[in-house]
Amino acid sequence: MSNKLYVVIPCYNEEEVLFETAKRIRIKMHEMMDRDLISEDSRVVFVNDGSRDKTWPMIKHLHEKDNIFSGINLSRNRGHQNALLAGLMTVKDYCDVTISMDADLQDDIDAMDKMIMKYMEGKDVVYGVRSARTTDTFFKRFTAESFYKLMEKLGANTVYNHADYRLMSSRALEGLAQFKEVNLFLRGLVPMVGYPTDIVTYERSERFAGESKYPLSKMLAFAFEGITSLSVKLIRLITAAGFFMILISFIVVLYTIYSYVVGYARPGWSSMMVSMWFIGGMIMLSLGIVGEYIGKIYLETKERPRFIIDEFIND
Repeated sequence: MSNKLYVVIPCYNEEEVLFETAKRIRIKMHEMMDRDLISEDSRVVFVNDGSRDKTWPMIKHLHEKDNIFSGINLSRNRGHQNALLAGLMTVKDYCDVTISMDADLQDDIDAMDKMIMKYMEGKDVVYGVRSARTTDTFFKRFTAESFYKLMEKLGANTVYNHADYRLMSSRALEGLAQFKEVNLFLRGLVPMVGYPTDIVTYERSERFAGESKYPLSKMLAFAFEGITSLSVKLIRLITAAGFFMILISFIVVLYTIYSYVVGYARPGWSSMMVSMWFIGGMIMLSLGIVGEYIGKIYLETKERPRFIIDEFIND
């Protein structure tokens, strides 16, 4: 029996690209159906993340025109990760396997065939991994690669050059559902689920139309969210830095005593000011990092819903 596939696509203000995305993904779905890779009951689910444009009316129009398209409308904008999770958690009881991807056509939809074949070989999670970053600017390529390397150094288990283009079996989705974090970073949570995994490499294209939903400020915030959600090593680095500063202070005390004994001591306004600013900066930075973790604890204890679904259209 063919596998019932649900493709989950988060959308935020995607009216410029949505119809083209639907057109291409529909062709790909029927190709896989013809090859008996997926069931004819497979669906494409667009998740409207509180868009301010015509994205949701367009999704409803697509559904009315062809029931291969389904739609989930969130009650308000909750961010890409929450929208993606909303789609995955909503469809996990309807399908055998899901593939998540972005709506901007940068992910190569032809890689879906390879993902399904990996799944048929027994893989529960298949990651879409970029083979190169030739379409990125030098700055974006450098910062992205630095982020993945930093995550690895901090002990977070992420897949290098992988975003959110991935296949997950229904078993893997059930495992993911057991994670109750409010501060979501799916790129780090999914590897924690376990089960057999594999990768499929692909070339990432330029955005078909519209503007990127991740400007520099959001990229930096997203990166910091991932680091603080998956690792406590920053707090341990603060502790190490504190011990280092204490060691330096002992050395300074010994040097001061030596200078006094040999008669070399004199008032040092410059060194005092440098020390004050440096130590003050360390204290402020440390408080900020600890405060970030405390803020996450605060949000987790409230147990607020990660998403609220306003409407779900599906045959």
